[in-house]
Amino acid sequence: MPTRHRLLAAVVALLWGLNFLAIDASLQHYPPMFLVALRFAVLAVPTVLLVPWPGVPVRWLIGYGLGFGVLQFTFLYWGMSAGMPAGLASLVLQASGPFTVVLGATFLRERVSGRQLVGILVAVAGLAVVGWQRAEHAAVLPFLLTLAGAFGWAIGNVCNRQARPRNPLHLALWMSVVPPLPMLAVSLVVEGPDRIWTSLVSYDDPAAVAAVVGLAYTVVLGTVVGSGLWTWLMARHPAGVVAPFSMLVPVVGMTAAWLVLGETATPGELAGGVLVVAGVLLGSRPPRRGPTTVPGTERSPERTLGVAASTGPAPTR
Repeated sequence: MPTRHRLLAAVVALLWGLNFLAIDASLQHYPPMFLVALRFAVLAVPTVLLVPWPGVPVRWLIGYGLGFGVLQFTFLYWGMSAGMPAGLASLVLQASGPFTVVLGATFLRERVSGRQLVGILVAVAGLAVVGWQRAEHAAVLPFLLTLAGAFGWAIGNVCNRQARPRNPLHLALWMSVVPPLPMLAVSLVVEGPDRIWTSLVSYDDPAAVAAVVGLAYTVVLGTVVGSGLWTWLMARHPAGVVAPFSMLVPVVGMTAAWLVLGETATPGELAGGVLVVAGVLLGSRPPRRGPTTVPGTERSPERTLGVAASTGPAPTR
């Protein structure tokens, strides 16, 4: 990979890592379920008007939208609003990689190499350490919610794999059509119309400007620019060359959260984080022979998103 392409991959990791700060800012003003609906509605309108249909079976587009868009971001935003630190969320979301390998082996009968199996076990051990530390020092529910978001991302990855789009970026953008209506319905039931309306009209709130800027960052830089560059790189280089750059996302996310938000991690959480990153790096490498698996880090959202963290627009991270 040429140096300038490596720099572009590093820029994507930077955009996706900072995306967790943008999400944190938006959650200070918007209720989490409504924020999911709003985020994807802002993307869906220009997508329907301007972006060509990706040419994939509708069932896989819906599956991708439900997994990557609805489940991932519902649980991620819920977890962060319940107290999950932004930096640690960027790390835990990397569990989508091992989850994707397991789902691919279970439902798509993709072969898992010994190296990938070791990587999964190392990443799971790291997550167990992080979860244990959270249980010792803070509420464990936000951690579990974020972990559920990573599993939703993995479901989206499998549907993305089955869709086999000619243009992955078109699929990533059209996926945004799926979440707005169901998430608006959930928000109306769970959060109530009064809370939604207040978030839309109370822009004299000091947190409102930062929330809008954070939303704009998530949509434009995190999703369109970040996912666009990532898709461009993935089309020109082997996945095993590009995907490891996604491991810079939690490094950026945790460092930025420490510098900007003053978040700190316990030594145990840091040790667990090292295991997670090492395990995902090892597990994301395809076997040398035979069918390749689909690591959760091959595309991201948001990797915000991702479309986010490992695939799609992120934490589509």
